[in-house]
Amino acid sequence: MQIYNSQSRRKEELIPLEEGKIRMYVCGPTVYNYIHIGNARPFIVFDVLRRYLEFRGYKVTFVQNFTDIDDKMIRRANEEGISVKELGDRFIEEYKKDASALGIHPATIHPRATEHIGEIIKMVRQLQEKGFAYEVNGDVYFDVSKDPGYGKLSGQNLEDLEAGARVDVNEDIKRNPADFALWKAAKPGEPSWRSPWGEGRPGWHIECSAMSRKYLGDTFDIHAGGKDLLFPHHENEVAQSECCTGKTFARYWMHNGFINIDNEKMSKSKGNFFTVRDILKEYEAEDIRMFMLSAHYRSPVNFSRDMMAQAHASLQRLYTARDNMAFLVSHAAEKDMTEDEKALLDAAAAAEQKFDAAMDDDLNSADAIGAIFDIVRTANTSLNADSAKAAVSGMLSAMERLCSVLGLVIRPYAEAVPEEIKALSDARQQARKDKNWAESDRLRDEMKALGWSVEDTPQGQKIKRI
Repeated sequence: MQIYNSQSRRKEELIPLEEGKIRMYVCGPTVYNYIHIGNARPFIVFDVLRRYLEFRGYKVTFVQNFTDIDDKMIRRANEEGISVKELGDRFIEEYKKDASALGIHPATIHPRATEHIGEIIKMVRQLQEKGFAYEVNGDVYFDVSKDPGYGKLSGQNLEDLEAGARVDVNEDIKRNPADFALWKAAKPGEPSWRSPWGEGRPGWHIECSAMSRKYLGDTFDIHAGGKDLLFPHHENEVAQSECCTGKTFARYWMHNGFINIDNEKMSKSKGNFFTVRDILKEYEAEDIRMFMLSAHYRSPVNFSRDMMAQAHASLQRLYTARDNMAFLVSHAAEKDMTEDEKALLDAAAAAEQKFDAAMDDDLNSADAIGAIFDIVRTANTSLNADSAKAAVSGMLSAMERLCSVLGLVIRPYAEAVPEEIKALSDARQQARKDKNWAESDRLRDEMKALGWSVEDTPQGQKIKRI
């Protein structure tokens, strides 16, 4: 498998540190609000990466953190008159609801920053002891001038970073404008923990370094997240981690592209900021997932009603094809396949190879979906009520296998049809053969009164709960 490594800025073959195993870390949400549509993209994309790696036979350890202490959390907790922990607990549960709706599997480990204060303090102390960090009035900063590799992930040099650095309230006490906080001295009314530098709390960047180190080791395979995290968050993770351990931090870096809303950058000031919870009032969660995967993960995508309508229509085509094949399987005869039917299974196998090739080429989910639609088109034009069961079930199995890798077409099959309804349907079918249209209509109305619809298709009668 080839993946685009943000650090080398080229595609590289994915070679795990340990054969058959992948260790990966994906930055999770800051739990002060519902996740927004921009958050949803990396969560969906890297869920698919994990699924595909597992599909390929790897054992994946997937770590995704919860940032449950930062300035935004403190402000909101104070506004609501509750503790930061209560706020974090609440929005972690809300995240789980949205993630489940979007088909995102829980991580192997979901560490919380506030439950790893000991590991964070240990790492900050090690950096200070090695001369990479300094303390001023209870604040501890990472000294970027001591790291000759600083800027290598984002491709920026220190001079440019310092020239463009914003001035903050602590600018006069920092050695360099680009230095960043590892530990922050406590302020009145803020949560704090005892440390060698006095009461305080961790900076943002250090939590991911400490927690990934605990659960994945000093060096692991893949670190991923949104492109907005490339600098400064991921750059600072690399610096503090590698200066602390003297080892490579993450071997492959993956970043997904931005989301625009109706061709404009999403922002609260523009009034086009949407949480996933907002969007779920209008769209199905699976439509959102289909939309996200219909473009290459590194490309920018534009969220709009037209794009969501296209995603919905594509998803419905997949469901219709699946349900039609499932219907045929339940009615098809057990007989030998013809040569033409054997060729259908060859076509399905070719589509599976196309799917694998797309996913192996830097997780190209858009082309992978195209391979699934190759199966759909073949099934729609070649399968019918006379097809051998083995041919239909083979096509159906191929489609379902590929959809499962992407987390699509997850709704269960239609409810089993009761024998009473089947009998009415059979009687209606006979009435149609006898051209007794009045009786056929009467039986259809009787089925409808019992809560079932019947549709005449080239494959036969399809019965569904109304």
